[in-house]
Amino acid sequence: MARNALFALLTLSYPLAIWLLGDRVEPRWLALSLVLLGALRLAASGQRAWIALALVAFALAAITGVLNVGWPLRWYPVLVNGALLTLFAVTLKKGPPMAERLARLKEKELPPHAVVYTRKVTIAWCFFFVVNGTIAALTTVFGTDQQWALYNGGLAYVAMGVFAAAEYAVRMQVRRKHEKAGSAT
Repeated sequence: MARNALFALLTLSYPLAIWLLGDRVEPRWLALSLVLLGALRLAASGQRAWIALALVAFALAAITGVLNVGWPLRWYPVLVNGALLTLFAVTLKKGPPMAERLARLKEKELPPHAVVYTRKVTIAWCFFFVVNGTIAALTTVFGTDQQWALYNGGLAYVAMGVFAAAEYAVRMQVRRKHEKAGSAT
């Protein structure tokens, strides 16, 4: 639990640290933060997508360390979105979809309409990661350090929270609709 909280805090603060320290600390030293994030990803999960992401983080850190330039560090949020997109998309093909897997952690038996709904939710999250990752890439390539940090260190998380809250509201509406239909029969 403490490890997950530390990992979440480091992930959330990563863009801010890169922005605030970028002019004060050599990029090769900032690369250590990416190595730490990668190591925590490896420790937190044995899933192939996270292992691949950690290895890419190590590669970005190595490029940064060797060249002593900061631009590779800015690609990490793009890669995280790519990893999440891959993780969710693979479950659409090799089922069950990610949203169904998460739903079954709380409720082992899902009615057929819920299984259909979780597939749609997984697809919606895939679209979210495409859009979020694209914006992260655009801020990486075309944005200033401040724009990159604002989006990747704040607005991206707000967007994710809004998306999750909207999905939850829709889910409750779908559940009520099916509960009413079930009680009417």
